[in-house]
Parts: sequence; C-alpha cells; structure tokens
Amino acid sequence: MNSPDPVVLRQLPVIHKIIQDETWLEGERRGCKVATDDPVVRENVCRVVLRVGQQLRDSLVKG
Repeated sequence: MNSPDPVVLRQLPVIHKIIQDETWLEGERRGCKVATDDPVVRENVCRVVLRVGQQLRDSLVKG
C-alpha cells in the first residue's frame, strides 16, 4: 500500500478551511444555506486551491 504524501496530509486542514469559507461566502451571496457539494462551491474551491496551491505546498514543505 502506498504511503500518503506528508505534504498532502498537511494541506488537508487548509483545504477544509477553504471549503468552509467558500460555502459560507456562497451562502451569503445567495442569502440562504448552501451545501459544501454545491457545484458553485466546488468550482470556487478548485479555483482557490489552484491559485494558492504552489504557495501552500511551498509553505508546508519549508515550515
């Protein structure tokens, strides 16, 4: 069995926070509760992760 990448394991809490934030923001935009698996939330999470992914990885590898 393959061992998980330790950097990926350290990224998971940050990704969970991004999901929470984007879910809350989309709920604010719509004025109602939104699920974390909402397509707009997923798209926004992907955009954020892609935008900050390398910075996040670099910070977790160095520190």
